[in-house]
Amino acid sequence: MLIVTGAAGFIGSYLVKYLNEQGHYNIIIVDEYSRADKNKNLESLHYQKRIHRDVFMDWLEENAPQVSAIFHLGARTDTTEKDSTIFDKLNLNYTKSIWNIATQHSIPLIYASSAATYGLGELGYDDRHDIVEQLEPLNPYGVSKNDFDKWALQQNTQPPFWAGLKFFNVYGPHEYHKGRMASVVFHTVKQIKATGGMKLFRSHRADIADGYQSRDFVYVKDVVRVCYFFYEQAANTPSGLYNLGTGKARPFIDLVTATFKAMDLSPNISFIDTPADIRDTYQYFTEAKMDKLRSVGYDAPFYSLEDGVRDYVQNNLLKM
Repeated sequence: MLIVTGAAGFIGSYLVKYLNEQGHYNIIIVDEYSRADKNKNLESLHYQKRIHRDVFMDWLEENAPQVSAIFHLGARTDTTEKDSTIFDKLNLNYTKSIWNIATQHSIPLIYASSAATYGLGELGYDDRHDIVEQLEPLNPYGVSKNDFDKWALQQNTQPPFWAGLKFFNVYGPHEYHKGRMASVVFHTVKQIKATGGMKLFRSHRADIADGYQSRDFVYVKDVVRVCYFFYEQAANTPSGLYNLGTGKARPFIDLVTATFKAMDLSPNISFIDTPADIRDTYQYFTEAKMDKLRSVGYDAPFYSLEDGVRDYVQNNLLKM
C-alpha cells in the first residue's frame, strides 16, 4: 500500500488523484480533516482508509510491513507564521519520526522540502548537498524545511531510498482552500471576477520594475508526475535533495497577463505596496537548477507558464 500525508491539501490531494489515474487505489491518506473546504479535495478520490495525523505514527508502527512507499507532503506551510514551535512540531519533528520508521522498516520515503530553504538566493538555487548548511531561509517555515534537510543528510541510517523535493512556486487545481497562500493565478481570477482587474505587489527595489519580481512557477500536474517518477525509479535513483521547478523564472506580470489571456480579456494590472509583514522576507527571484533531476532520467517536458495557466484557468477556475 501507498501512504500520502497532507492528503486533503493542495499537492497531496492532487497526488492521490494522479495515483488513482495510474491504477493505485490501495492508498492510506493522512491529514487532520478539520476543514470542510479542504476535505472537498477528497471527493471522487479512491483510497483505502483515512487516518488522522495525530494517530498516524502508531498506525505506521503497526502496519509498516505492508507499506511500499510514503509520500510525506503534510506540513504547516504558512510562510507568514512566526511561531517556530509550530514548525518544529509539525514539520521538523513529525518528519523525523516518519523517517525513523521508514528507515527501520525499509520503506522508500519521498517528502516535500521547499525552495523557501534558499532564502534570498545568495548561494543560488542549486540542490547540491554541500551548500545546505550555509543556506539562510527568510522565515520559520523555510528554516524548518532546511533544518530537516540538514538532519537527513547527517543520518548514517536511512530509508532504502529517499528524496527531498524542493518545491518552487506550485499552482493548479485543489488550492482553493489556501486563502492568502494560494497562487497568484488563483487570486488573479478571483480579483478579475470581482473587480475586472488585478493588483500586483509593487517592487520595493530600485533595480526591479513593478511586476518583474520573478519566480519559478511549476504546475501541480508536473509536480505529481515527478513524485511518481521517484516512486517508480526508487531502486535505480540516488537518494538526496532534488529541485522541483521548471528551471525558468518568469515575472509575475507574465503570469497575470497569461491569466487575462486565458479568460479572453485584455490585461488590467495595477500595483499596491507589498504588505509590511512580508516585505522584508520577500523573494524577488527564484529559479530552480534542474540538472540533477534530468541527470537521473526524468526527461518529460514541463508545462510552459502560458500552457499551465490556460489549462488551470479554463478547465478549473472558470468552472468554479
